[in-house]
Amino acid sequence: MLAQFTGGISPVALSLAWLDWSSHLAAAPQRQTEIVKNAVRDTGRFVEAALHATSPDRKPWSVIQPQRRDRRFREPQWETAPFNLMAQAFLLGESWWHDAATGVRGVAPANEAVVEFATRQMLDIFAPSNFAATNPEVLEKAFQSGGENFVFGLQNWCNDLMRMLSGAKPAGDGQFVVGKTVAASPGKVVYRNELIELIQYHPTTAQVRPEPILIVPAWIMKYYILDLSPHNSLVRYLTGQGFTVFAISWRNPDAKDRDVAFDDYRKSGVMAALDTIGRIVPGRAIHALGYCLGGTLLSIAAAAMARDGDKRLGTISLLAAQTDFTEAGELTLFINESQVAFLEDMMWKRGYLDTTQMAGAFALLRSNDLIWSRLSHDYLMGEASSPSDLMAWNADATRLPYRMHSEYLRKLFLDNDLAEGHYRVDDRNISLSDIHAPMFVVGTLSDHVAPWRSVYKLHYQVDADVTFLLTSGGHNAGVVAAPEEPGHSYQLMTKAADAPYVGPDEWLKLAPHVEGSWWPEWSKWLAARSGEPCDPPQIGLGDGSGLPDAPGDYVHT
Repeated sequence: MLAQFTGGISPVALSLAWLDWSSHLAAAPQRQTEIVKNAVRDTGRFVEAALHATSPDRKPWSVIQPQRRDRRFREPQWETAPFNLMAQAFLLGESWWHDAATGVRGVAPANEAVVEFATRQMLDIFAPSNFAATNPEVLEKAFQSGGENFVFGLQNWCNDLMRMLSGAKPAGDGQFVVGKTVAASPGKVVYRNELIELIQYHPTTAQVRPEPILIVPAWIMKYYILDLSPHNSLVRYLTGQGFTVFAISWRNPDAKDRDVAFDDYRKSGVMAALDTIGRIVPGRAIHALGYCLGGTLLSIAAAAMARDGDKRLGTISLLAAQTDFTEAGELTLFINESQVAFLEDMMWKRGYLDTTQMAGAFALLRSNDLIWSRLSHDYLMGEASSPSDLMAWNADATRLPYRMHSEYLRKLFLDNDLAEGHYRVDDRNISLSDIHAPMFVVGTLSDHVAPWRSVYKLHYQVDADVTFLLTSGGHNAGVVAAPEEPGHSYQLMTKAADAPYVGPDEWLKLAPHVEGSWWPEWSKWLAARSGEPCDPPQIGLGDGSGLPDAPGDYVHT
């Protein structure tokens, strides 16, 4: 009951973090003095700026500027008085609290991060952009529309409230229909078990590369993030480049699946798919691609296969996938022993982790973009958000079985078994160092879920040639980077298995910048490790099993 009230966040974990910080700060008079001095200094700077607020040669943002990724105050209206002073006062307070919450000797780093994050979340509530009277953009819109924006904003709020209470999809999502406008690449389900449907996509070229591609998506969300609209579908792009593509579609679990284990996803997911592909195109090496948690699972499967002498994987590609979770970004703030125990208690009653808990955690990681900016845009400006295929996919959430999610959090996040060589498959240890197949690893520059420096750690974990690519964008938008879309760029460099290790900061300086999508680069990399084009393989096993066409049935559950 308490977990449902707090949204799945453990109050004990938060209390312990605050106690650690406050007690060490209380015992550090020198740090207290520094914090007070900083407050006096910032107050003086602000007063001086306020005294010159009406000066004709006044420069906006003379005291403090918004960070590059802070889009709340980017419009020119925020450069006018008194709104510029309000914004600077808020940013100074935010900066002062960040300084006060960090740098206290003796505080555990994890607790310091929790305090800083929680403080930032509370301060963001009071940003001047969140209130009509202190937001110049809202006031200008109200003046131009005669206050009509507030009427439209109230309508938007009522519509969102009704949709939330009824469980309906967000407004505008009706134009994105799975199987028609999204997840619409032609194909057929060629295998099904209790956990997956395996989709084989129809070829779109006269000849194809002999080595098929297997896509292993995360089961946190629906698989079709890589098969969105036709213009930004990675599946459609790959078939257009002459590849035979298979993709796993995970079934959405419910309460009866509470005891499905993490290793069941490997056996009934990755391994079952590889076995089926081996029957359709026997004797062919397979290009395996894993995205997010699917990439972590693929890494585990690949290490176990390498340990057992299974050489079916010709190459391995990982998109925003972590194999070492010691620096997994702000997501780790929600994962410690107290928090995991709290989540387990909550999941025990239901048998699964509900979609709202995960969506809430991800929203907090980008609260300015996903919560407060939307409040201002939809409810104060009265402008309904334009729907997109990516937003529709994001709202099509899935559940996570109790046992699987508990094992995932404990073995990978808390204990970091995979990186430390303690992870066991079939009651035997596996090691990523056993992987020798060439690897193509993609990190995204603004990733809040799998920070690229964490993804980069694979360089010293495997004994293989690693081509690392860092692309612009975030965890989803950076991966869904169609060549026709402007604004994409990336850096790329390959490290041979026997080459010296290059750290991430040095890599960032050495790797050349390239404008455009990373998809053609990866396609070229795959083609260089594939055989000469040949006739396309048959669709399925030819046994007339009566399975449905793509996108299958599981995607609708």
